[in-house]
Amino acid sequence: MSFVLLSVICSVLVSVLLKLTRAWRIDVGQAIAWNYVVDGALTAALLRSQLDGLRETGVPWLALLALGVLLPTIFLALAAAVRHAGIVRSDAAQRLSLVLSLLAAFLLFGEQLTLAKTAGMTVGLAALLCMVWRAGVSAPGAGAATWFYPLLVFAGFGTIDILLKRVAAAGVPLGASLLGMFTLAMLVAFAMQGWRRARGSTRFTLRNAVGGLLLGLLNFGNILFYLRGHQALPQHPALVFTSMNIGVVALSAVVGLLLFRERLSALNLAGVALVVPAIALLAAS
Repeated sequence: MSFVLLSVICSVLVSVLLKLTRAWRIDVGQAIAWNYVVDGALTAALLRSQLDGLRETGVPWLALLALGVLLPTIFLALAAAVRHAGIVRSDAAQRLSLVLSLLAAFLLFGEQLTLAKTAGMTVGLAALLCMVWRAGVSAPGAGAATWFYPLLVFAGFGTIDILLKRVAAAGVPLGASLLGMFTLAMLVAFAMQGWRRARGSTRFTLRNAVGGLLLGLLNFGNILFYLRGHQALPQHPALVFTSMNIGVVALSAVVGLLLFRERLSALNLAGVALVVPAIALLAAS
């Protein structure tokens, strides 16, 4: 379980870094772009990945291209959610996105719907509604951003997970698919930053590149340790899955409430608490 713990820590530290970008004067868009440079390089080096696997027939290029666009754009949405709604609600919304991927598994991939999973999806949606309810907790001037961005994170990460399942179902090797996605995401992210640079709204700096390097290390660490956790416990995928998601929600709650003094209403806190039984039910066989 040590790999799962390391994955949880890396995941929450990603949100912490996104929270600190404004204080550290790091441009989030540039950091995300450089992040994919690091992710691609480490995937190629540590997972021994090559793009040759993408030359096979039957590669779902439409899904891969969609992932290349969604990965950097939803990363930006996550950064905005952390800034406006806080780490606690943003990480919980990201973890609850599995409700959408599970629903797609029943509707698109032929999985059987069970009573436990139906209950889990119901509790998960209730938790999401409680968390995005903003009465009395909005930052001055934040307005709809305090609920819009968490909902966007929920929908975006759910869509990403569905697309990842589509790629996996096509038989594309994991390393090749990751490298392909990171490469496409890098191209899209730098195209976005190039457009911003052409408009004069940003400029490339060493500070932003260093921030992206750190973000990439944490983001890749999250992925690598999660995969290693599944490899270490091949007979217990539900345990790894549940521990990872509940661990992220619990640690982000501690960090957000104690370190950043995030303000949550009683309803928001109830929503965060509901995430734990929701994930447990969704992981039930």
